[in-house]
Amino acid sequence: MSKFIDRLLGGLDKAVEKTARGSARNVGRRSFLSKAGMAMVGAAAATPILPFDRRASAAGAAESDECSYWRHCALDGNLCSTSGGSLTSCPPGSSASAVSWVGTCTNPEDGKDYLVSYNDCCGKPMVSSATFCYTSEGERPGYRMGLYNDINWCMANTDKGYHCTVSVVVGLAE
Repeated sequence: MSKFIDRLLGGLDKAVEKTARGSARNVGRRSFLSKAGMAMVGAAAATPILPFDRRASAAGAAESDECSYWRHCALDGNLCSTSGGSLTSCPPGSSASAVSWVGTCTNPEDGKDYLVSYNDCCGKPMVSSATFCYTSEGERPGYRMGLYNDINWCMANTDKGYHCTVSVVVGLAE
């Protein structure tokens, strides 16, 4: 039995060697590397840019006074007011996301509920000095996209890089 296996493996070895040598004569290394590189670039370009989940960075986030402001009741991200923008406007060089999530926040001064639109500002890299807030009061599960704050809303923009988030009061909740 051992001789049979030795002959079988020897034949297989010769067949693989013959195929490899023939391939080496007909196809150069540069050609192979070029085709392999094109395949990798093509696969990367065909892969959609998926939203990312910010919950991982929220675990270590410290709650600051700025995060407890009533408009930030459903905010998940860096405050634009601490990274070059304001409460309602993106910093220069970035643009508001085309899509957003909405929270219902209670203003403690008048006791009324307000709809607050949270827009990510896109196109600039994040800065480590920005205040990160994770206040997901009234957050809905991920399948309710307009009410879910744990994804990168910059995915709808040309510049997909997340920078910070603004909170804009859009009206009274009824």
